[in-house]
Amino acid sequence: MNARRPALDIAIAGGGMVGAACALALARRGFAVALLEAREPRPWQGNEPEDLRVIALAPSSARLLDDLGVWRSIEAVRVSPYRRMCVWDAASGAELGFDAAHEGRAQLGWIVENNLIACTLWNALEGAGVRRVCPARVTTFAQRDDRITLDLDNGEVLSASLLVIADGAGSALREQAGIGVRGRDYAQRAVVAHVATELAHGATAWQRFTHEGPIALLPLSDGRSSIVWSLPETRAREVLALDDAAFCDAAGVASDFRLGRVISTTPRASFPLHLQIAERFSAGRCVLIGDAAHAVHPLAGQGANLGLRDVAELAAVLGDARDAGRDFAASHVLERYARRRRAASTLDARTFDAIERMFAWQAPGWAMLRGAGMRAVDVLGPLKRLLSAHAEGVA
Repeated sequence: MNARRPALDIAIAGGGMVGAACALALARRGFAVALLEAREPRPWQGNEPEDLRVIALAPSSARLLDDLGVWRSIEAVRVSPYRRMCVWDAASGAELGFDAAHEGRAQLGWIVENNLIACTLWNALEGAGVRRVCPARVTTFAQRDDRITLDLDNGEVLSASLLVIADGAGSALREQAGIGVRGRDYAQRAVVAHVATELAHGATAWQRFTHEGPIALLPLSDGRSSIVWSLPETRAREVLALDDAAFCDAAGVASDFRLGRVISTTPRASFPLHLQIAERFSAGRCVLIGDAAHAVHPLAGQGANLGLRDVAELAAVLGDARDAGRDFAASHVLERYARRRRAASTLDARTFDAIERMFAWQAPGWAMLRGAGMRAVDVLGPLKRLLSAHAEGVA
């Protein structure tokens, strides 16, 4: 007869970066955790080609990864600190600059590949006592007074006190939990690639707002830059269909040749853009984190950072409740997490959406007003520091 598996405290559905970070954070707080993932992250063997999806990792996120014991391993592979950020408006020519040195810091953040973070977290789970169930997907679940029962597509049935839903923006489990979403489709796609340019990136994150959408050049550790180019659907398909030389020319024009000509590129990929906020972040013994809770425009590079802030908040709330001898999955405990993170995430998402709308409107008079506003912010030290602190995750 098989030995009876230990009872689960928490099951996490979705083993991407945010789900894996959550599993590790909760295991470090002493919870019995299972992580359920339909597809294991591609193994990282030390000589991997670059992942085209990168993150502008905020200091708050790096601190969380350090607390989880994985940041040094990530740094040892390849990360690219960026010390400056330059944002400019194609219509007005106005610029807004941030410099870590002016704030007494070594860097504003780090550009890191998604898969590097996800794989490093995944590899740390077993040593932390997390049960990895892969491949497996939750097909249905049933909530009881004190437990939640999960039916998996591999035929297994699990029981836990809490289900953390981290299965992405199109979450089927969020729908099963009866949680709706609000938002809008940008009718855009983000085209991503890694490119080499004539001029060095100078450890600077560059972003230009054009009439078609923003284009960002993010510094990579090998001297190249990661392009994240937001374009209307039709235009994105045209750009993806270009040969390498034509794509390099188009990217150079779109970035105003700020780093000179774009001289080579990797193959491109793209993903759709939309704004989405869950109407609630908890329901019964279920909570939402990451893209299942909120999806935002990539113009500020904050999507993954918002998810990692969910992780830090959830681990703190659940851990404090259990340390105090309370039911960590009680509705009033989960509502504490849900209230805090939904308020913060909604503010961030609406702010990014307002920025996107502000630059999308190209009326000449508005462009002049927008430029004047950017120039004013650039010379107002306290306001710039507030914006920088917010991006860092401390405001």
